[in-house]
Amino acid sequence: MSVFPPCPHENLQERTNSVLLTPARRFAPRYACAALSFLVALTCAGIAAAQQWPTYGGDPGGQRFSGATEITPENVAHLVPAWIFHTGERRPKGAHGASFEDTPILAEDKLLVCTPTDRVIALDPLTGREVWQFDPKLPANLRPANDFLCRGVAVWHDDAAAPGTPCRARVVLATLDARVIELDLGTGRPCDGFGDHGTVALPTNPRPLYPGELTLDSPPAVVHDTLIVGSAVDDMTRVQSPGSGIRGLDARSGVLRWQFNPAPRHDGGGSDARLSGGGNVWAPIAVDPVRDRVFLPTASPSAAFWGGERPGADLFASSVVTLDGSTGQLIWSFQTTHHDIWDYDVAAQPSLITLTRNGREVRAVVVATKMGLIFVLDEDTGRPVFPVTEQPVPSSDVPDEATAPTQPIPSAPPPLVPQRLGPDDAWGIAIVDRVLCRRHIERLRDDGLYTPPSLRGSIIYPFTGGGVNWSGGAFYPKDNLFIVNSMNLAHVVRLIPRAQYGAARKAAPNAEIGSASGTPYAAERTLLTSVFGLPCNAPPWGTLAAVDLAAGNIRWQVPLGTKAMGLARGLPNLGGPIVTASGVVFIAAAMDDKLRAFDVATGKELWQAPLPAGGQATPMTYVLDGRQFVVIAAGGHARLGTKFGDAVVAFALPAAAAKTPQ
Repeated sequence: MSVFPPCPHENLQERTNSVLLTPARRFAPRYACAALSFLVALTCAGIAAAQQWPTYGGDPGGQRFSGATEITPENVAHLVPAWIFHTGERRPKGAHGASFEDTPILAEDKLLVCTPTDRVIALDPLTGREVWQFDPKLPANLRPANDFLCRGVAVWHDDAAAPGTPCRARVVLATLDARVIELDLGTGRPCDGFGDHGTVALPTNPRPLYPGELTLDSPPAVVHDTLIVGSAVDDMTRVQSPGSGIRGLDARSGVLRWQFNPAPRHDGGGSDARLSGGGNVWAPIAVDPVRDRVFLPTASPSAAFWGGERPGADLFASSVVTLDGSTGQLIWSFQTTHHDIWDYDVAAQPSLITLTRNGREVRAVVVATKMGLIFVLDEDTGRPVFPVTEQPVPSSDVPDEATAPTQPIPSAPPPLVPQRLGPDDAWGIAIVDRVLCRRHIERLRDDGLYTPPSLRGSIIYPFTGGGVNWSGGAFYPKDNLFIVNSMNLAHVVRLIPRAQYGAARKAAPNAEIGSASGTPYAAERTLLTSVFGLPCNAPPWGTLAAVDLAAGNIRWQVPLGTKAMGLARGLPNLGGPIVTASGVVFIAAAMDDKLRAFDVATGKELWQAPLPAGGQATPMTYVLDGRQFVVIAAGGHARLGTKFGDAVVAFALPAAAAKTPQ
């Protein structure tokens, strides 16, 4: 989903928010042995498994937690670069930029990196030397709607194959031109038995209008021998965008096992005449392999900002949807935004955690949202751990738009960002700047959270990038802390009558104006900024927080990043945190191109190091040969406008400062 401009009818009173379509089940007999084997494997692996990073989120449930303890709050200031690898990535030609959002993973002593153009590179994790490289050779005419990016790859182990045989361990890559490719982990060669000589080309319906209207940019999820694949779509171009379906593919052959379509027109609650797309899953997916469950963060419906063609709540869009991993059968869903016309996707990977609360353990799903709201849900039922109430919200003043009368608001934890921006909140670096921002705000529709898009222009605050975006959060189990970064900015969204679309495009050729064909309105989205290009709301524009999920409060919250010699504290950011058992939080993300370490207990910054380019990615960490490494992709971000590059940087303690892992 684009959140920054390019650089240069169901009755809600009759339905509960959490939809439980399949009762919480005991383990089926067919999974009992698999579950037992999984638990035994976890027990035997012990500390070793806790000190690796085998999946995008550190573990299948996306906790972004490492059991590593070599780097501590006391010695983290001694970290130095251990090695730097340059991928050789070049800036793509044309208007579409590149964003190095990759989180490398470690599998069988190979560190796997995915570049913005989907090249997969296997590195020696001790030295950073290249072992092999694979190039899927993307089409020359590809124009990805959300820029060139790859957030990572997955690995699947074929336990039925004999040890030492090719493709017993497989790297799974989802590409920007809608292919799923499997590679032998040892050599990087395609696995012939998967699809057509290692490749499955996913069909799309309807067909894309241009190469890149639909892309795959997050890693597939793996549950047992099924690959779960979502897609990203251009949701501002037309009402019936392609590729809403989430697919379960046989990991060995690539054959389609099941498909679930969360698009509003498929929710069973409206007439056949309803038109819409979206509801797709572009963000990383979470998995509970023991219970064979898949947790989907679904996007808003298309076209963004207008919902007249899709009356009702648009059930399953802007939701967390839980499926049976083997069959695709719906278990439960929880909608975070009804009838979403704000582009408030569930953008972050859900975090599957075990929460200690009121003297008992609760398996929970943590959902951090673009609104800055955090929902904590019971994993078995989808019901909120903290009460959620339906609260009245503003109505649309645009003909034929029927907004939802209420939206779900959790009683706890409190929002991570402010929920309203009024004229009195106008900010500027000078008096004239502040006055002009105030006048700008006064001209716009501004009714607080969930102000609907309007013809005169509405303030969408928090903006469509968050709150919390795809970076998500990290869980520190010792203290039940959810560590999460967020942004505090505002968008202005203006609906443009269809007859005026051409003139609007001509008057502002560089503006972000989605055609939204099939609807009566196009939509223009701009950041709410001053004449100097700075946000009209006061800093910090980016923060890092520790949320106590047992108490339901914010333990601490600090600005993330600085610029202008410290005058601007708290910067826009993309890329998330990780946390270690020793109590150290690592995060880059901010626009000042630095990797930082924080004390998980207090939020105190303990260390920072400059990066060779923008660090808009989530780091990872692992321990090999008794040494802990922290690795970050530093290649910049097209939408944030940070420095372009091609570096993968590993930090570690010098031998004299290190201690033996416990």
